[in-house]
Amino acid sequence: MKKRTCQLLIFTLLFISCSNDENVDQEPEVLESPNPVTATTACLYEDLNIEANSTIILNCLLDLKGKTIEVPAGVTFTFDGGDIFNGTLNFSGGGKIDDYLLNSELTVIGNITLTSDTFSFYSSRWKNIVEGEITSEIALTNNHNLEALFEFTKSLGASTFKIDRFDAYFHSYHDSNPATTVVYSSLEAINVPSNFNLVMTDNTHLRVFPGLKNESGGNLMALRDVENVTITGGTLHGDRDSREYPDVDADQAGSHLLKLNSARNVVLDGMTFLDASTGSLNIFSIGFRFNPDTYIPSTNIIVKNNTFKNSRRMSLALTDGDNIQILNNSFIDNDQDSTNSQSGEVGYAINIEPTRTRDDLGNLVEYERVYNVLIKGNTETNSRNGFLSLYAGQDITVDDNTIDTRMSWNFANGARYINNTFNASGSWASGSWAFFATGTGETVFDNEFSGNKISGYSLGIVVGSVDADIYENIITNVTGGIQISSAIDATIYDNIIESSGDGLRFANTTAENVKVTGNTFTSSGFMARITNSNNTEDEEDFSILIDNNDFLGYGAVSLYLTKGVTFSNNIVQGGLQISDTFNSIIDENTITPNEGHGIRLFNEHENITISNNNIQEPTGADRYVCIKNESTTPTEIELVNNTCN
Repeated sequence: MKKRTCQLLIFTLLFISCSNDENVDQEPEVLESPNPVTATTACLYEDLNIEANSTIILNCLLDLKGKTIEVPAGVTFTFDGGDIFNGTLNFSGGGKIDDYLLNSELTVIGNITLTSDTFSFYSSRWKNIVEGEITSEIALTNNHNLEALFEFTKSLGASTFKIDRFDAYFHSYHDSNPATTVVYSSLEAINVPSNFNLVMTDNTHLRVFPGLKNESGGNLMALRDVENVTITGGTLHGDRDSREYPDVDADQAGSHLLKLNSARNVVLDGMTFLDASTGSLNIFSIGFRFNPDTYIPSTNIIVKNNTFKNSRRMSLALTDGDNIQILNNSFIDNDQDSTNSQSGEVGYAINIEPTRTRDDLGNLVEYERVYNVLIKGNTETNSRNGFLSLYAGQDITVDDNTIDTRMSWNFANGARYINNTFNASGSWASGSWAFFATGTGETVFDNEFSGNKISGYSLGIVVGSVDADIYENIITNVTGGIQISSAIDATIYDNIIESSGDGLRFANTTAENVKVTGNTFTSSGFMARITNSNNTEDEEDFSILIDNNDFLGYGAVSLYLTKGVTFSNNIVQGGLQISDTFNSIIDENTITPNEGHGIRLFNEHENITISNNNIQEPTGADRYVCIKNESTTPTEIELVNNTCN
């Protein structure tokens, strides 16, 4: 097929001459100008003498005069600074057109494709999408027209849609109390189609038009029931500080920036999410898990290298989906009070909270489920409540994140919080724990918190969960190290804890089959304090094993109002204080007290065995002895084979 180059010549009359050119096959250079059209000379269609199967390299301003032109079969229009406008080209016999020639004043129909699989959007070419300050009606039109342009260019064969310099508002709010219509915000948003790459730059700004009091549940952009989509770059702006909030239920009012609703095989890369009034990113699914006929899961999603800043309520909500990776993102100032808006609900940067309940027989009913999730390499600063709240989920790995707030799990199984760094800043340094393992029941099991570094908190770790393994963590510069709170089948081992207060604490709680082994505690307060634990009749058979630990420091190990403790094979520098303790064993410990008794017993006891302990003669005043038995029930204490050196 021969290509024809059209050159404009100006004499007393304007005409177009065309010559054959076999060598013009390179793609046009991508121009940096917001309008790629550089031609200044007009031309008419009839002067082009277009033949079938020819290529027209357009370098003039082609005004179609409102006509519909039948284009010969196989014609290709390519761009060389020119333009086509004010009419319709009908490619009934098939043809191609350069993406730079498309614009809002040209209609193309028929069997037509683009010359490339990439479409470059220039706002100056699309007058039906208006930038700058506009009305809500125009913002709503912007929404429809940009989505329609995605679909239109895809229908012409574009798989990549590029946007550079662009700044516009979009409107998708609905009345918060619709009378008759069920509204889906992910349908009202700017929807990105399947098999599509949306590529934006730092110059691309999509903005939520500020909502009114009665407008809630808005959504800027969505991927609803689509697959194979990549969105790269760009900044999505919310209306957090520009909208009106209702007088009631304001905590949940507002809009999202992006919703993935039954999205499959999706990558979000290098985007910026700012000032969301509800949340920045929401991942969920159509239908419910228990109804396979209507359920369409979100799956295989990668969220990487993005920035989430100043989101109200939460930055990323995940309520249903599987095989999801959240990698190397930055979460900044989540749900803090902002210029014109207070914080909302939740307050965690990432909130994993599938909906589930129990039926009348107590059986678990999962409306939603989250599983097989990797959260890795992210950084977080200054969230109101914390970095991650894992309410429920299966096989969730949280690895190598750097945060200055806190994390927790609730009704999880297969959770792995590993190799994270917690550095408390601001109010977190004096008023919070770093990690809380909580939740009981048959759905809570096989969870671990290991290899993490914690520094600067009021309390390092709280264990109040079932089947939790807490091991090989390094906890420094904290007031309290590890606290046990209603834990069952928990194992705490090979941790290093340096604290100014209690290194290990069981306080006003229950502990069933809890094992603390192989740890090193260094503290200037109590090395371990076990107080008012396992004291009811229902807890008679509960057990606490504290074995083979190093308690390094002058503070004592204290047992008070406690049952079922076995304290064995430990190194204790500060001595033991045992009061009102029952059914417990103190065995084979090495005790080197300083300024105190080796073991002091006082008040009431029952069934206590103290055996095979090696106690060094206490330093300090002469009144200190290896074993000081001041118990009011001395016959309940069995002293066997202890040595005092």
